[in-house]
Amino acid sequence: MKAASLPDFKRAHVLIVGDVMLDRYWFGDVNRISPEAPVPVVHVKRTEERPGGAANVARNITALGGRATLLSVVGDDEASRTLEGLLRADNVRASLHRDAAFSTTVKLRVIGHQQQLLRIDFERMPSREILSAKLDEYEKLVDESDVVVVSDYGKGALEHVEKMIAAARRHKKPVLVDPKGWDYNRYRGATLLTPNRTEFREVAGRWKDDEDFRRRAQKLREDLELDALIVTRSEEGMSLFTAQEAWHEPTQAREVFDVSGAGDTVIGVLALMMAAGANLHDAMKAANHAAGIVVGKLGTAVVHPEELAASLEEAER
Repeated sequence: MKAASLPDFKRAHVLIVGDVMLDRYWFGDVNRISPEAPVPVVHVKRTEERPGGAANVARNITALGGRATLLSVVGDDEASRTLEGLLRADNVRASLHRDAAFSTTVKLRVIGHQQQLLRIDFERMPSREILSAKLDEYEKLVDESDVVVVSDYGKGALEHVEKMIAAARRHKKPVLVDPKGWDYNRYRGATLLTPNRTEFREVAGRWKDDEDFRRRAQKLREDLELDALIVTRSEEGMSLFTAQEAWHEPTQAREVFDVSGAGDTVIGVLALMMAAGANLHDAMKAANHAAGIVVGKLGTAVVHPEELAASLEEAER
């Protein structure tokens, strides 16, 4: 991949399945402390709403010009309708199964003077019946896609993740997983797993040095029968492990403003690059640069083609 040259993403089609949420932001000024308790009083001046979780993965793909189909479970509520409208505006093809007994996950962040003061989460697990119906539709959608992304936020939409991975592999479609929790056995047989440094440590244990880190990473990859493992390491960049190699991509020096959703951007760009025919080295390089761009933005954000191309070109120079 040439520095300022990105693949043509127009025909690249990624299926994203996982936990979606609505990210809400209340922005305001803080000029006094409440007389009722020792907490700041935020005078809200404006609000914003953005797709979060697996929905943020999807919008990162369409922002770069790719095609994204999103499959998930939501409640029959105002938040789900708002989320659907936002996804339409982002050109995401969304199939959101409604469960009246389930509340769409909402993360409300209160921001004062560009600092997050409070986050309030609203969530409830979906029913098994809705999850089974989603699995039936998933089987039909896999064939239409080039790459499958499993975005696990632990909110209940991936009750049948083992079957989803197996179905993708049967159809010979790469399946990339952004994992959650400590039981990685449920992701066995995936093409690629992308834990962050903290998530990897929870599963593989603490390492003494780089050689110990590489040993633990290769053991996890082999134990889970993965084609590849990418560990995102914040300021240390990203490390790729396959049966043939261990490859490290250093991070790009940038000011970090907000890491929210950076993992969504990473797996979204990885999947889109692979769907467009890029190799893992080029895909990881693009994802690393994309993550460096979005952490400089507030909240769940996306990267655009001109930003990504400029970042790659600057690094080459």
